[in-house]
Amino acid sequence: MSLAQNVEFMRQFSKLSGFNGLSAYGRSPAAPSPLVEIGQFGTNPGALRMFAFVPEHLQRAPALVVVLHGCGQTAAGYDLGAGWSTLAKRYGFALLMPEQQAANNANTCFNWFNPGDVARGRGEAASIRQMIARMVAEHKIDSRRIYVTGLSAGGAMTSVMLATYPEVFAGGAVIAGLPFGIASNVREALSGMMQSSPRSARELGDLVRKASKHKGPWPKLSVWHGSADRTVNPANADEIVKQWLDVHGLPTAPMSTSEVDGYPRDVWWNEDGETVVESYTITDMAHGTPLGIASGSDESYGTAGAFLIEAGISSSYHIANFFGLTERVSQPNEVVAKPAPKPVIPSAATASLQSPDLAATLWPRTAIGRPVIPPRPRKRNSIDVGSVITRALTAAGLMK
Repeated sequence: MSLAQNVEFMRQFSKLSGFNGLSAYGRSPAAPSPLVEIGQFGTNPGALRMFAFVPEHLQRAPALVVVLHGCGQTAAGYDLGAGWSTLAKRYGFALLMPEQQAANNANTCFNWFNPGDVARGRGEAASIRQMIARMVAEHKIDSRRIYVTGLSAGGAMTSVMLATYPEVFAGGAVIAGLPFGIASNVREALSGMMQSSPRSARELGDLVRKASKHKGPWPKLSVWHGSADRTVNPANADEIVKQWLDVHGLPTAPMSTSEVDGYPRDVWWNEDGETVVESYTITDMAHGTPLGIASGSDESYGTAGAFLIEAGISSSYHIANFFGLTERVSQPNEVVAKPAPKPVIPSAATASLQSPDLAATLWPRTAIGRPVIPPRPRKRNSIDVGSVITRALTAAGLMK
C-alpha cells in the first residue's frame, strides 16, 4: 500500500474518534443521564461497561432494545443525542446500552473487526450477550422481543450480534454501519469503510450462516445510511441489505418503494406479508444518526450533535416502530384517548412508485423500473382476505 493510501487510512480512522463532539455527546453529556451502570453481569470477556434504563412502567411482556454507540461516544452521550431513553419511557420497554472502554480501543470504537471480539462466545460479543441475559432474568424480558441497533462501529457491531446470536434477536437496525464478516483487522476495516468492495449475495449470506449453528428463523433488519457519508461508504448499506436478503431467501429487487418523511424507503416482506428487510437512504446526509420529529406526532427524540444530525426524520422512532414497540403505555392518573383508526385506501400510484435516481445510483439493482413484485402466495384452499389487505397496505407504505 502506498504512503498516500496509508495517510488516508489514518485520516479516516481519526475522523471516527469524534473528538469535536466529546464535550456534548461523548464523555460528558450536557444533561443528567437516566442510565444506570451495572457492575456484575458475568465474566465479561470483552471488558465492556454495562448501562441500562428501565422505566417505572413497562409493557406487559416487556421488550428490550440494545443500543450500541459510535466511535468517540459514550452510552450516555449517544442516548442523549438519539433519544432512546425518552422512547423507552414513553413506550414502556427496557434499554441496554453497552459502552466501550479506551483500554480496549483508543477511539472507544467497538472492535467489530477483531476476530477475538466478534465470534460467538468470545470477547465483546459475548459480553453483550451476558448483559442481555442479566436484563432478561432481572426484568422478566420477553425473550421473543429483544432487539439491537447501533451507529457506525456500533452499527457494525449490531451486524456482529445479529450474525453470532441470531436466535436471541427478533430484529436489528444498522445505521451507517457495515456487513458482518468483511474485515479481520484494522486495515481491512478501513478499506471496507472507504471502498466497500462488492461481494456476491451468497458469499455475504454464508458469512452469517457460518457464524452460528442457527438455521432460522432469522431476525428482521432495518438499514439506514446517509448518501453523503464520507466516513463509511454508503455502498455498505447495499452490502448489508444484500447479505440479509440472501439469508432470508428474498429477491434483490425491492417489493415496495415509497417515501417516508421525504426519504426513499425500500421494503421486502416474507410470505406472511411481514416486513423483514427495509432500507432508508437519507439524501445528502453525512455520517451519523438522522434525527427529526416522529411521524404522526409532534414528538422529537434526541438532540443534534456530533454524528447526530437533524434531518427531518427520526430514525430512533422509526426503528422502534419497526420493532413493534410504539404502543404507548399509560402513566398513572393519565387517560390516553385512542381515536378510531381511519380507513386508508392505497392508490395505484402510491403502490407503484419507482426507485429515485439517487437510490439507483448508490444501490444498483438488477430490476429497477420493473413492476412491484408481490410476495409468493401461500398454498391454501381459499383466499385469505386479511393477508391480501396486509400486503396491499405494505406495498403502499402504509403498514410495516
